[in-house]
Amino acid sequence: MGKLESREQFIRQLTEHQNRLYGYAYSLLGDHGQAADVVQETNLILWRKVDEFQPSKPFLPWAFAITRFQVLAFLRDHQRDRLLLDAELVEAMSDEVERKAEKFDAMRVALRHCVQLLSTNNRELVERRYYRGMSLTDIAEAADRTIGAIKVALMRSRRQLAECVRKRLAVEH
Repeated sequence: MGKLESREQFIRQLTEHQNRLYGYAYSLLGDHGQAADVVQETNLILWRKVDEFQPSKPFLPWAFAITRFQVLAFLRDHQRDRLLLDAELVEAMSDEVERKAEKFDAMRVALRHCVQLLSTNNRELVERRYYRGMSLTDIAEAADRTIGAIKVALMRSRRQLAECVRKRLAVEH
């Protein structure tokens, strides 16, 4: 893979994982503004380390490690604020958050597979509601069905997806 392709892959990964990095920082700091500041610093450091990026290795653990160091640096630099957590607690919490993020990724992959197993009509309903954010009224009008019928179909689809994801995760672990 050439340098240009590697950088493009880096940018895709960084962009795709922004919400997870923010959630990770927020879960360690408990403050939206502080988490946003840490993620901004993390992005700068990740960009400076772009040449260390290896597309064949998982991006998220690498980015989480840098985010954790940035959280610790933030805490060190803001020690005078008594409301901030100490470094030992952040280290302990970060391990748990990273484990949960790995589970989340496995769930996301399983869900993506399970959505493809839905009938065409139910997959379209799920995509309209949850991917495009359409209202129940708009979905009902587009499908020429009642809102009640759409609610029932979505509820059944959610149950089917939950069961499918549960089974896939049980097989993988």
